[in-house]
Amino acid sequence: MINDFMARHGARLVDQGWPVIPIWPGTKKPGRFHRGEWRDQPGWTRHCDRPTTLNEVEIWEKWPDCAIGIACGVVVGVDIDVLDSELAHRLEALAREMLGDTPLLRIGKAPKRLLVYRTEASFSGPKRAPLEILAHGRQFVAFAVHPDTGQPYDWPEESPLSVGIEDLPTVTEEGVAAWLEAALALLPEELKPTVLPASTAKGTPAHALAGTFEAIREALAFIPNADLDYDSWVRIGMALKGALGEDGSDLFAAWSAQSAKNLHDVTAKAWASFRPTAIGAGTLYHHAMERGWKPDPALVLDGTAPRDPVHPAAGLLAQVQTPVESLQAKPAARFDLAIPGGVLGAMTDYMLATARRPQPLLALASSLCALGALMGRKYRTETNLRSNLYIVGIADSGSGKNHSREIVNELFVEAGLGAYLGGNKIASGAGLLTAIHRQPAILFQIDEFGMFLSAAADRKRSPRHITEIIDNMTELYTSAGGIFLGAEYANRDGKNERRDINQPCLCIYGTTAPLHFWNALQSANVVDGSLARFIIVQTEDDYPEENAATGIRRSPPGLLEELKRISEGGGRKPTGNLSGLTTDTTTGIDPMIVPTAPDARETFAALSNEITRQLREARGTPFTAILARVAENAAKVALVRAVALDPVSPVIRLDDTEWAIAFVRHFAERTIVEIERRVADNDTERNHKRMMETIRAVGPAGISKNDLIRRTQFLDKRQRDEIIASLVEAGMVATAMKTTVTKPALVYRTVDGGRS
Repeated sequence: MINDFMARHGARLVDQGWPVIPIWPGTKKPGRFHRGEWRDQPGWTRHCDRPTTLNEVEIWEKWPDCAIGIACGVVVGVDIDVLDSELAHRLEALAREMLGDTPLLRIGKAPKRLLVYRTEASFSGPKRAPLEILAHGRQFVAFAVHPDTGQPYDWPEESPLSVGIEDLPTVTEEGVAAWLEAALALLPEELKPTVLPASTAKGTPAHALAGTFEAIREALAFIPNADLDYDSWVRIGMALKGALGEDGSDLFAAWSAQSAKNLHDVTAKAWASFRPTAIGAGTLYHHAMERGWKPDPALVLDGTAPRDPVHPAAGLLAQVQTPVESLQAKPAARFDLAIPGGVLGAMTDYMLATARRPQPLLALASSLCALGALMGRKYRTETNLRSNLYIVGIADSGSGKNHSREIVNELFVEAGLGAYLGGNKIASGAGLLTAIHRQPAILFQIDEFGMFLSAAADRKRSPRHITEIIDNMTELYTSAGGIFLGAEYANRDGKNERRDINQPCLCIYGTTAPLHFWNALQSANVVDGSLARFIIVQTEDDYPEENAATGIRRSPPGLLEELKRISEGGGRKPTGNLSGLTTDTTTGIDPMIVPTAPDARETFAALSNEITRQLREARGTPFTAILARVAENAAKVALVRAVALDPVSPVIRLDDTEWAIAFVRHFAERTIVEIERRVADNDTERNHKRMMETIRAVGPAGISKNDLIRRTQFLDKRQRDEIIASLVEAGMVATAMKTTVTKPALVYRTVDGGRS
């Protein structure tokens, strides 16, 4: 029964809207079971145009070992059929960049892969082996045993069982053709198709970019500008500058003045921002001749000496010679992460060794929170700070951010420490307090933390029992070294008795996608300090190389023993009533004081002075709350690292201090930058910031208008054009021309040069 994929998954896939078809077991083709044997399935392509019914599935699920395919029509598959792992990853990254970040990735024979998208207008997909667009009239295998590997096809992140078609990014025929063209340029010569696509030979200019002043002036006279749209206006300006350089500024100003919409300052700023590299006189001549211009034979059109004809595939050949790094911006400042030693390092290393997509930053953040919970009420600093940490790990969907949470669950359960694990969700503020009253040192690992925060931080629309979660988290953070006094109730009937908690240690590790997290915040969350208590750790490598060695894992016995030792306070026998069974003020708790070495103490003092200076400089901004928590969070992280190195006789040394300060400060500074870029209090501000981030994320190469439209479908045309115009006018976004195989394309890019 293990191979009866249709019987197990067919009905659920139909409920999700997938056009499923039966696949002949042991093959990759549609089939039917007739008269005791498998045969080819005629007419399966009808499912490219209509949904599959449950009645059909009920028939197919009775066929022995029936596998499942997906008919393409509304569904589009991007098939990367290469066996070079590095190249396969680069092609996948390019697809996600150009077509959208799909949650569905299917692996058959690794490193070959297939990405799944949807389309609103079906089309026939091209094939340029080893790359293929599976569109209308095609299909791909979704659930089956691969005929080469003998193993089931793998959906390593999400799968069609949990993701509906409507949740996929939308692609167009033009968009996938553009990806295919760019992807072909990345292939080594031995993998390239023997014949270039016909479309690559069209539209290539056969003359130089430069023109003469007289010819350009005559051509402009035939190009009206009474009510030209913004994109076309920019294109003509770019062509004019490409043809004449700065000598064309007066012509552009005069031509722009023909429009009633013309603003002198806007025109001047736009001209200054133009950086044409692949557009010039030919574009102007073409537009003018379309409108009836017939240049005098004696008029000199070309502003340079005659040149050799341009090879029709010059655009593609140029792309082949351009490394992919030049098309993808890199962060301006990466955090130089050094994995520490001791239990913290061992736990992080185990997470990385067992992860399909290793995420060092997220593994480390998760380990810090996990050890912080085990240390709760057992260790403290000389200033009575505790190990209660709040950390959020941010990474794109499908990047492996959930793995570390799974490892923590497994380790705690196998070590007999499952009581330290809180639930995956927090239903109310009262529920949070009940959990901590039951287990005063506790770790909550929350998936989709951005969605949780969106509800908990919305005081206008969310019910009180939800918003109380954030309030209680904020108060518990500062109560770890003392007593948390519970709420008083009018009706004290035993169920509503006040619940006091002595030295609670709440640790929170949340994971989320960046868009969900930053969109959930408002400036009030920054000012009131609820966000400042969190260390926001955003990965700097959303899609790291896959670890092919992952498989069945077994927790290292030595690591399990070390976790137990930390939970026992290093084997120290506490004084007082520390049974772990009671939490109120009658419980005696005597945590071990972890001393700080003199040089480490001096380093913390220097940090305090520096933070004080920064707070004075930042007075009146919303960022003071974040700066004010840097030293406290750094001391907590240093405490966890010191205990992880030596649970029996820990000392916070200079190495612990410098490492913790560097870690916390880097991500505090990055959080401030992200807040400036992303956090908004109204739709207008939010749309401007989202547009800027969309453009910035592409990097120095810039983003075309078509791609920008596809990625900003939350805006209508008028809103989008107004935002672009205002960003260009403000000098935050510049326009440029980018060479393509057919014709130069207008692109937008941020003035700061891309993502940082």
